[in-house]
Amino acid sequence: MMDAEQRASALIENSLVWDTHSGFMPDPAADLDNLSIWSRAGVDYLSINVGFDLMPWQECVRTVANFRHRIIARPDLYRLASTADDIAAAVAERRLAVSFDLEGMAALDERIEMVEFYHHLGVRQMHFAYNRNSAAGGGCHDEDCGLTAFGRSVIEEMNRVGMFVDVSHAGYRTSMDAMAHSAQPVIFSHSNAKAVAPHGRNITDEQIRACAATGGVIGVNGIDLMLGREAPLAQRMADHIDHIVAVAGPDHVGLGLDYGFPVEVADIDEIVAKNPEYWPVEEGYHDGSISFLPPGDLPQVVAILIERGYDGDTLKGILGGNFLRVAKIVWK
Repeated sequence: MMDAEQRASALIENSLVWDTHSGFMPDPAADLDNLSIWSRAGVDYLSINVGFDLMPWQECVRTVANFRHRIIARPDLYRLASTADDIAAAVAERRLAVSFDLEGMAALDERIEMVEFYHHLGVRQMHFAYNRNSAAGGGCHDEDCGLTAFGRSVIEEMNRVGMFVDVSHAGYRTSMDAMAHSAQPVIFSHSNAKAVAPHGRNITDEQIRACAATGGVIGVNGIDLMLGREAPLAQRMADHIDHIVAVAGPDHVGLGLDYGFPVEVADIDEIVAKNPEYWPVEEGYHDGSISFLPPGDLPQVVAILIERGYDGDTLKGILGGNFLRVAKIVWK
């Protein structure tokens, strides 16, 4: 008889596994061969970050163009996913399905037409702000200004072209405004429960319920600061999944690991140290190295959930079925 981790590995092998956000530095110097980290772990779909609000919009365009070119050049390994059907095709072909995301709307250069431009390039989700306020709305580490008129226009355009409205990294008021304004389901691509770990990047039960009310999904991330450091990362991730399931139901929980790998040119630790307004000292970002749960540790998380009584169908939804359901509604 298989133990829980063997059962977890078998379940992952026979499920669609969807990781809603990668955490490596968006830089053309990134070694995309490291995407094998996800493929080896049984991940079927990955959203790759191509920009965040500290980057000028021109760098975001340069990065998405570079990543897109390199992904398309390796059809033996990857499939650029524009629709939910593309993901099913990639699974059948045993390729990693990939699309892109933007952390914040500085990449738009305050121009609404840039939404469709990025959509054409493969961006399928976008935040309103990256920790600090932007032209579109408030960040989670700033005086939250709420959703702006520009932010409302962007939501309407995202709904039109078929892009996830993503409220991770946004302030409380901005996220609630966005969820009220969107005509389509809204996601938190990589946010954890504040009731489990009281970090400023985490979200309240009210935000969790509001997301579920839109039909959306919350992706739990694997960063120790946001998980809480009281126990091993796999256990803490299971704790956050448990809490969100209790608050919103199992159909509204997924994975957004935010896992990264070193990039030769960009030093993320140096960037964090030089920009404390984006990563406040009081939130623990500067207290030493930050740990991340790697994709290869997902069997440990799933095994814990199996031991806690989760059945196979529920786990298949958490692993990827829930985000796929929303993509079928939103993506075009």
